Amino acid sequence: MSTVDTGDETELEREVLDAEQEHDDVHDHDEAHHPSDKKYIQIAIILAVITAVEVAASYVDLGPIFIPALLGMMVAKFLIVVGFFMHLRFDNKIFTWLFYTGLILAVGVYVVALLTFQFFNS
Repeated sequence: MSTVDTGDETELEREVLDAEQEHDDVHDHDEAHHPSDKKYIQIAIILAVITAVEVAASYVDLGPIFIPALLGMMVAKFLIVVGFFMHLRFDNKIFTWLFYTGLILAVGVYVVALLTFQFFNS
């Protein structure tokens, strides 16, 4: 690449300025889609409430719905954490599918392990 002086700026300087402007545009675009601090506090409160319900469920006899209820709350917390705190909602959709695949695999393995030990039959 040659640097041709055309007055005030060289071609290289214009390319650098264009690249910096593109970087700033992308950065501004990312900030526009992220939640505010107030929203993060609301999400943290929701997660704390779900955790409190999980702990309370361990002290109450829920019978056969105990494990499915805990799995449901676990999935809800997982989706909230990766969606907001890990910014998955604002990333490429391929990352979303990778996380969901991992979640489905983890829950599947956990359920199979419980079935192997005949946990649901007791």
